[in-house]
Amino acid sequence: MAYQALYRKWRPDNFNDVKGQDHIVTTLKNQIKSDRIGHAYLFTGTRGTGKTSIAKIMAKAVNCEHPVDGNPCGECPTCKAIAAGTSMNVIEIDAASNNGVDNIREIRDEVQYSPTEGKYKVYIIDEVHMLSISAFNALLKTLEEPPAYVIFILATTEVAKIPITVLSRVQRYDFHRITIDTITDRLKELMEAEHINAEEKALRYVAKAGDGSMRDALSLLDQCIAFYLGKDLKYENVLDVLGAVDTDVFKKMLSIILKGDVAGCMNLIEEIVISGRDLVQFVTDFVWYLRNMLLIKTSPSLDAVEDVVELSRDNMNEIAEQSKDIDADTLMRYIRVLSELEADLKLASQKRIKLEVSLIKMMKPAMEKTNDVGELSARVSKLETELEEALAKIKNGVPRIAIRDEESSPTKEEAAPVEKRVYKAVPEDIKKIAASWNSIVSSIDNGLLRAMLENEHVTLADDGISLEIMVQSLSSYNDLSREERKAELVELIEERTGIKVNLLVTKIDDNDDFHRRYVDLKELVGIDIEIDDTEEMI
Repeated sequence: MAYQALYRKWRPDNFNDVKGQDHIVTTLKNQIKSDRIGHAYLFTGTRGTGKTSIAKIMAKAVNCEHPVDGNPCGECPTCKAIAAGTSMNVIEIDAASNNGVDNIREIRDEVQYSPTEGKYKVYIIDEVHMLSISAFNALLKTLEEPPAYVIFILATTEVAKIPITVLSRVQRYDFHRITIDTITDRLKELMEAEHINAEEKALRYVAKAGDGSMRDALSLLDQCIAFYLGKDLKYENVLDVLGAVDTDVFKKMLSIILKGDVAGCMNLIEEIVISGRDLVQFVTDFVWYLRNMLLIKTSPSLDAVEDVVELSRDNMNEIAEQSKDIDADTLMRYIRVLSELEADLKLASQKRIKLEVSLIKMMKPAMEKTNDVGELSARVSKLETELEEALAKIKNGVPRIAIRDEESSPTKEEAAPVEKRVYKAVPEDIKKIAASWNSIVSSIDNGLLRAMLENEHVTLADDGISLEIMVQSLSSYNDLSREERKAELVELIEERTGIKVNLLVTKIDDNDDFHRRYVDLKELVGIDIEIDDTEEMI
């Protein structure tokens, strides 16, 4: 028989084998035992946390001929067929490669046929966020009112991309990242079953490197076992395979930084590179080392943080001793510098140079770009003054907009009033979009487009039904007024709110002021606007 990767070989067969998702397992088992099974589920969470595994277990449990306490028996023909992937009643679909409306129409046609065996026909759609808007729309009706024998289980790692119209039709279950302790215990069980000796410290490091993902941890463990096949798995072996460094290196590096020894720092980096260590992993682990030191330094006792820092008492004592030479503020600055570096390093072509520059910044604080304290204080004072003035205006009532009398004429001291756009009413769809505008803009992946829209205003167009973006900058107007750009924004708005809107883009005159002529809908969300032509606008 061909070799199977550990994460496939030890995939859970029933709910009791699922680790770290008790809040979901208990709920689903109770639903199955009480026969209160929903018609549509959404499983969301980071990779490797059990979404697909639980979906398959549930498919077996609802069709099992002899379920035991909500679990599938695993012995009946139905359970065996589903486990082997030969059941006609469980259909797995990868939305990443089947994301068109035609694929969903096929599902819509197939659900009309009852299951060939068992009680339910289960559709498991993985990476469902990859479906197109048209595909989601085609799925809506079937998802809302499927036949009694159909269950949909949708799985995704990016729930923010799922339309609200879909979210309102499903039971949502959020899968948590699995704790290091839980992953470590599972790795111990598997090592015993595989008859492989492994140090607990080694398994714990693998669990930590898995970053909350059981599948990632098992894949890393598989890699370590293969490299040292037939030997005991030791902590040093894991460090070699994963390109990591021992805690002593971090202790030495921090001592060099505190001394300001640039040459010593560069020599240590040279040693790390020559030994084949991964620089990204080094930075990640160094951040954790400093994080543990910060917790130990700021806690009243070691006992208070023993469960949080995940270190032996000897290591905690060593870190506590070294932390006496550094204050908490400096530690936080180091963590900030390295965290920023970690985000940049993964895509950098010159990783070593970026690391060296950041370490020099840690030794030479003056090299960092920081705002002058006096300047910051002045800005805070100005903001406080503006806030107090705004609160005073609210307490005294919002000033009415001046309306010019037909017989009067403006004086030199009083500028001519400007006619302000007045609405009879704002449609509910437009109000909903305005209320969600900030979240719509923040979800845009294109940084340039997001920056442009953050500074612009949205208002109701003259026709009373269209959304109008008012643009001050000519360059922004030239970009946003393009038909393909407007189509992109319309699709994004529909994706986030479920509303298809007509979108206009208008350039504000350079000498004009938006607030004198228009009403920003974002500022009026939740306020009913109903104004007569003869009344003053409040």
